[in-house]
Amino acid sequence: MSNTSKRVEGRAQQIGGKIKGAVGSLIGNEQMRAEGKATELKGAAKQQAAKAVERTKGAVEEIGGKAKNAVGAAIRNGQMRAEGKATELKGRARQAGNR
Repeated sequence: MSNTSKRVEGRAQQIGGKIKGAVGSLIGNEQMRAEGKATELKGAAKQQAAKAVERTKGAVEEIGGKAKNAVGAAIRNGQMRAEGKATELKGRARQAGNR
């Protein structure tokens, strides 16, 4: 399962939990309200875990890109430097998109 689908699943679980909790509150059922809150929190945790994985992947990409850029500079290879910079920026974007 991809991290995107894990995020979507977590969001759906979070919304379902909110609904269940609200219904429990509305009808005065404390157990249902508590179960809804637990489900909501599980969904939020699932989303955060998927985001953390993506941030880590982004950090690895960024570091790899910086290294490639540095090697390209050392051997005076413009294409390698450009590819490294592109990978570095892609990694930064992945991290920023998963805050």
